[in-house]
Amino acid sequence: MTVAVYIFVMAAVTYIIRMVPFTFFRKKIKSRFVRSFLKYIPYAVLSAMTIPAIFTSTGNVVTSAVGTVVAVVLAFFDLPLIVVALAASLASFLTGLLI
Repeated sequence: MTVAVYIFVMAAVTYIIRMVPFTFFRKKIKSRFVRSFLKYIPYAVLSAMTIPAIFTSTGNVVTSAVGTVVAVVLAFFDLPLIVVALAASLASFLTGLLI
């Protein structure tokens, strides 16, 4: 019974979150400020969820920082995602072995 209530509440909350913008914003948003603000919200939310997870994933901030630096440098040079992910994981792993 409890699981069914949890699923119902999650479904209701998800529906409300998706329905409210369609209800209040029927016309196109003309304000350049509001449009530019809304444009960057997904990046801000993604960063707010990802950055803490990066630095707490290994249990050691140094290994996480090394993996992050490697990932940022390789991504800057437009390498494929799989290469960036594997190199960052390997750098973090090797740093953990050295520490």
